Amino acid sequence: MKRLLLTTAAGVLLPGMALANCPAISMADMGGVAPGAFPQQYELAEFEAAAGCSMEFSGYDGMADLNARIQGNPDLPPLSERIPSEPLVVIPYDSVGSYGGELDVLSNAPEAGTSDFLSVRHVSLVRYSDDLKTIVPNIAKSWEWNDDFTQLTFKLRAGHKWSDGAPFTSADVAFYHDDIMLNTAIFETPKDYITVAGEAMTVDTPDDVTVVFNLPAPKPGLLAHFATHYSQPFLPKHFLSQFHPGLDSNADANAQALGFENGLAAIQAYYGNSDWTDTPSPMLSSPDKVPNLPKAAIPTLESHIYVTDTPDGRYLVANPYFHQVDPTGQQLPYIPTQDEVYINDNEVRILKLVNGEVDYKSQSLQLASAPILLENQEGGDYSIYLRPEITQSAFGFNVTHPDEAKRAVFGDVRFREAMSIAINRDELNEVGFFGQGTPSQYTGFSPLPDGVDTSWATYKTEYDPAAANAILDELGMADTNGDGVRELPNGDPLVLNLNFSTQGVAGQTVELVSQYWREVGIDSVVKEVTPDEYRSAQSSNQLDVSMWRKGQPLAIILGNNELWVPPYENYFGNRNAMLWAEWIDTGGSAGVEPPEWAKTLIDDLNALQSAAVGSPEATEIAERMAKAMTESLLFIGTVNAPAPIYRNNDLINFTEFQTHSYEYYRTYPYRATQWYLDE
Repeated sequence: MKRLLLTTAAGVLLPGMALANCPAISMADMGGVAPGAFPQQYELAEFEAAAGCSMEFSGYDGMADLNARIQGNPDLPPLSERIPSEPLVVIPYDSVGSYGGELDVLSNAPEAGTSDFLSVRHVSLVRYSDDLKTIVPNIAKSWEWNDDFTQLTFKLRAGHKWSDGAPFTSADVAFYHDDIMLNTAIFETPKDYITVAGEAMTVDTPDDVTVVFNLPAPKPGLLAHFATHYSQPFLPKHFLSQFHPGLDSNADANAQALGFENGLAAIQAYYGNSDWTDTPSPMLSSPDKVPNLPKAAIPTLESHIYVTDTPDGRYLVANPYFHQVDPTGQQLPYIPTQDEVYINDNEVRILKLVNGEVDYKSQSLQLASAPILLENQEGGDYSIYLRPEITQSAFGFNVTHPDEAKRAVFGDVRFREAMSIAINRDELNEVGFFGQGTPSQYTGFSPLPDGVDTSWATYKTEYDPAAANAILDELGMADTNGDGVRELPNGDPLVLNLNFSTQGVAGQTVELVSQYWREVGIDSVVKEVTPDEYRSAQSSNQLDVSMWRKGQPLAIILGNNELWVPPYENYFGNRNAMLWAEWIDTGGSAGVEPPEWAKTLIDDLNALQSAAVGSPEATEIAERMAKAMTESLLFIGTVNAPAPIYRNNDLINFTEFQTHSYEYYRTYPYRATQWYLDE
């Protein structure tokens, strides 16, 4: 991998010869090096040509020790055998960094508030650059669409390896798609993002570095899906296939020798029966119970890999085979270890931030915490950035509630209209968001696409308690005993259980909305619960009202169905109509049949994803979708406002984010692998 260069005896570079060491350029000082085909990064040959150099590579001195902590990894080979022959050259924002330190971060609990930290090490085939408009290579070296967006071809990096040193090839993409995602023993129904109009894609692998996705209909937004979604379209076939009954005749025996019930149980233990990439590993959590495992964590392509996983947090070390280098040839990441601590108490998290004990935090930080964070910036030696949100807090009355009397009321759009206009959004903005937000309705799009009627964003957002009371009277929800609280039409009492998690919605927002509803006679009890408790109740259809942040930009909707198909979000988001989802998933054999508007919305989504982006046809479809979603008030919007992002001032090469958002996968556009610590 290293290249030897010749100079004259005086060390003078002769004409036509390259510099022996590539320049330490940064985005702050490009040193005259011309930009590459994509912003802030180059392919190796492209960079060497632009900089007139031949790159020499170097790595972290302590990598052998880190490698020894990764169970099942072989002894560390030389760096030249670890990085691809075509590494990705990443240009840092401020300066070329130095190795060392430990990234300290906070999450709420296992699988709760963890996407912030996941995004720091995340990789996929491509990603969005920090303008949130330009898609750039990452794991993939390049891509190409055919003329009608029914075939997407990726070229991978020659010599790329998994974190255990095994080759990463196109077979790992096909294994993910064919043998895991389409295996009904693992996923009962295919995920929406490996389907187009309900039909699964197929994958061809003509050689080790070529992957061809064949789509049954056009879906140009598939590329944006790969650039933003938490799922990664590859898995280590070399490791997991030994447990796959379809690929290894000894799969069950292999798994049973390690203490698993069968091969699929071993796959689910390593990968989970979800594509969420941080499912806690029972192997890492209880190594004493499974001492014979070949690996305690599934091999990864990410910048770091777990080496411990406990109820208190997780610890990660740098991936010795990571595919990125800086302009001087140093293998990334600069920060060799990461410490993730779980603290589910919001006040304790804020205290740790104020004390400067954390390096970066965004997820679960609400605008309500901004004053104390801003006030203590100097003393805590950190910086706060207030950045706009894509999502807003939204409330969804459970239209498939198990209580038939509640279901009848919640399912009546007139009731949902009354609950929307009962909310004083202007006051909510002033009190809960310091006047920094914009009162708005949930439309399904955030923001509304160009050409779509902007008035949908203010539909039923006027504060009109008199009209709300009139609607509730019309519905037969009377206050029969004069206590100021309305009953259900059948006379049963109605008290809404407003269970919320601060990860998804600020407690002050819930309290104020509860107060507004009480003023029109709808009583409630507000209770803070953990994210896991909230999600469990939501999954089992037990919530009276869902409440979480919600919204996506068009770019993501073009590749992802989740906001438009019951239950209108994934497990980690704001879901509603759980029994409609069951009806769709079972082909009508169980659950509750959705109304026609909901079925039509699915058809329109499929049509939108296949339409030419920005075309009159696409605008017309998006208008219909916004109308159907907004008028249904299945989710009632509140206020769109900014939120704080926290950065310790020791963290270098940190740039101000365009948005405070999960939708572009938090830090992923901002290249956390080039962060370093100046301590």
